[in-house]
Amino acid sequence: MRVTIVGTGYVGLVTAVCLAEIGHHVICLDIDQNKINLLKSGKSTIYEPEIEYYMQKNKDNLKYTTQIEEAYKMPEVIIICVGTPQGENGKPNMQSIKNVIKQIEKNLKNDCIIALKSTVPVGTNKKIEDYLNSKINKDIKIEVVSNPEFLSQGTAINDTIRAKRIILGVNSKHAENVMKKLYDKYNQRYLVTNRESAEIIKYASNTFLALKISYINEIANLCEDYDANIDDVSKGIGLDDRIGEKYLKASIGYGGSCLPKDTEALNWIFSQSNNNSKLIEAVRSTNNNQKFKLLEKARKYYKDFNGIKVAILGVTFKPNTDDLRESPAVENIKLLLKEGAKISVFDPIGLNNLRKLKLNLNYCENIQDAIKDADICLIFTEWNEIKKFEPENFEKEMKIPIIIDGRNCYDIKNMSECDVIYESIGRKTIKNHICSN
Repeated sequence: MRVTIVGTGYVGLVTAVCLAEIGHHVICLDIDQNKINLLKSGKSTIYEPEIEYYMQKNKDNLKYTTQIEEAYKMPEVIIICVGTPQGENGKPNMQSIKNVIKQIEKNLKNDCIIALKSTVPVGTNKKIEDYLNSKINKDIKIEVVSNPEFLSQGTAINDTIRAKRIILGVNSKHAENVMKKLYDKYNQRYLVTNRESAEIIKYASNTFLALKISYINEIANLCEDYDANIDDVSKGIGLDDRIGEKYLKASIGYGGSCLPKDTEALNWIFSQSNNNSKLIEAVRSTNNNQKFKLLEKARKYYKDFNGIKVAILGVTFKPNTDDLRESPAVENIKLLLKEGAKISVFDPIGLNNLRKLKLNLNYCENIQDAIKDADICLIFTEWNEIKKFEPENFEKEMKIPIIIDGRNCYDIKNMSECDVIYESIGRKTIKNHICSN
């Protein structure tokens, strides 16, 4: 099939290479010429494992362009993957969507299915279809489908090709058949519903994940008060197949481009329906508090951080991505700098994006350099490089080996064998080192 993908971010580029992988002819449209030039050279505009391999493998089925007329020349399916960032009061900013619809209105000359992967407020798909059919030549039939994505950065290609489900919010059997033809070789199960239900499914899914994360973090905080171990508690909860083990890992909270934005947006959608959700308000509040949990713990050892050398391990919101959006590390770094801390930071992928923020930091290419002579170390991201770092090296390299671990990277028993102070989330504190300030 002839497919046009609008937007070459995480969702757009991953969708493009995965559709090319199953034999479709895909044109990727973006307004950023630098992005398109990079893609044409075989380089990805995002950090995602294996994506350049799939770009090269399927290069004959992939085309990248900024030319609007070329992109909208006889597509069978147009997939919109542009951003809908958080606006005022959580309301999604729809400007990019509006720009794309104007492009389609002016350039599309054939019958077409338009699928929205962009996360949009309930009712948007119908409004777009009504608008286009009122503006475009009456001989051209446009149908708009809600087709939300559920990929996760770091595992996006597998999440797409081996999706747990494909949601199709359609208004006709014809639209359903076209979309099933598009995804047929993925060989995954479909849920076919109306467009409004599909739109809510996207928001409800992400907010439920945010809820699970916030819930287990509150339980972790309770564990610390009663000398319980959150690892065992999480395992005990997750063994119940009605609950499941995923998203029950205690941490400093969620970040990234989806969960924070979609939780805020669903809260706004509730407000527009004359309802409110105290549950969603609680999720947001819990996560906002949790992201500063490491600083709260660190202040037991330092009342302020003026002149204190702080090592930061991990700055991306999760491993296997270079994404700093809503990263707890970035917000904590800014607070530490305001208090006069001297910060050394390590991240295997995220430093280039961190440099763009122009913060006064010492950027380190390895963990040893970051923790050298440090007064305290804060761990924000559970990269394998960090999890595999031998605990005794903290004792050897740091001036005062205080490790505050926001991702529970290390085994309590292993840390107890080292001459360190080690605090994590929802677990026993190890104090084998006398520290005073």
